[in-house]
Amino acid sequence: MKERTLVQPCSFEGKGLHTGKVARMTISPAAEGSGIRFLRSDLGPDAFVDALAVNVSNTARSTTLTQNGVNVITVEHILSALTGLGIDNALISLDNEEIPILDGSAKPYCEAIVKGGIATQNAERKYIELSREIVYEDAVKGIKVTVTPTEKEPSYAIHVDFGSQVVGIQDASWTPSLDYAKEIAPCRTFVFFHEIEYLYKNNLIKGGDIDNAIVIVEHPVPRERVEALCQGLSIPVPAYTGVGYLDNMALRFENECARHKMLDLLGDLRLCGGFLKAEVKAVKTGHFVNSQVARMILENKK
Repeated sequence: MKERTLVQPCSFEGKGLHTGKVARMTISPAAEGSGIRFLRSDLGPDAFVDALAVNVSNTARSTTLTQNGVNVITVEHILSALTGLGIDNALISLDNEEIPILDGSAKPYCEAIVKGGIATQNAERKYIELSREIVYEDAVKGIKVTVTPTEKEPSYAIHVDFGSQVVGIQDASWTPSLDYAKEIAPCRTFVFFHEIEYLYKNNLIKGGDIDNAIVIVEHPVPRERVEALCQGLSIPVPAYTGVGYLDNMALRFENECARHKMLDLLGDLRLCGGFLKAEVKAVKTGHFVNSQVARMILENKK
């Protein structure tokens, strides 16, 4: 297979999920073999950050990359979109530190890239192949990620269990032959209501609202508590605050939470530096574990 890039630049503008800061981001075509790089245009023409696991500096509710003192926050959704669309080379420039969250999914990125066109380049794609099977396991937390070399089509499977009466136990899978833009990209980030106060107090989700995240209410919450939190976040108070999904949000898929975890997994594992030629099975994984596995892949590739 040949390497691919964009036909033309695609631009986006919006607030970051965690910082709440507005950024303008442009994804541009890039030369063969250049991979994916970020450029903080607000910091100068040389403020580059390579999309590699060795640059992961923070995994608190999203993945942050830091290189030579330059930060780029919440990179997983755009990296996932580029991976799902089969794009090898792209330059992502932005004029602030956090990628726009938009609707909390990768759908807006995919729609713009597909509309602008995807170009086939001359160079052959060099897949990331492993010298051995990689296993990351935390038996206490029930976490396990296995990455097995394969000569068949790469595949990904994920199992999600938060012990939630609302979400339940969910599974999702993806292979490159499935339509990422249709099956994975539309799935939004999610958060449990009981986590929001903690995240807000710890300087996270400043740009969060029910337009860019699914909020899961596991237990009844007093109305005044909801109102106080919404006031702090400067967002309207939802009409429905009972057990279930805040404001009776309609899911795009019955297993949207698992599919979003798949979206994150694809984005985080892209930090191995390219397209994996492997079978990936993940149980109860998150950004920290994903980034650790990506680093292990870098250390054990052929």
